Amino acid sequence: MNDSYVDKVLIVEGTSDKRKVKRIVKEPVEIICTNGTISITKLDELIDFLEDKDVYILVDADAAGEKLRKQFKREFPQAEHIYIDRSYREVATAPEHHLATVLLGANIDVHTQFLENC
Repeated sequence: MNDSYVDKVLIVEGTSDKRKVKRIVKEPVEIICTNGTISITKLDELIDFLEDKDVYILVDADAAGEKLRKQFKREFPQAEHIYIDRSYREVATAPEHHLATVLLGANIDVHTQFLENC
């Protein structure tokens, strides 16, 4: 987790998700990877870190992603959940223009060139 202050935190599953989203997002956003699962210890650390931030959850549209999403709904009921179209299944394989559109819909500023393919 970063020492510099950012208002928004986006939680994704894997490093490939993080790399893809990082290219698309224009504003300063802390992107945290769970690597598919999250331990109780890591969750406790996150609770303290995320206390005064806008939290967004962007996970795959599969069973593992839904399990993780349910866990975050319990622990961070204030978090905003961002959903990709189920046909893409994974954040890492979803088209950049689709990700840009869903991120923009959650009030996360994106680079406009990713919206041009819509």
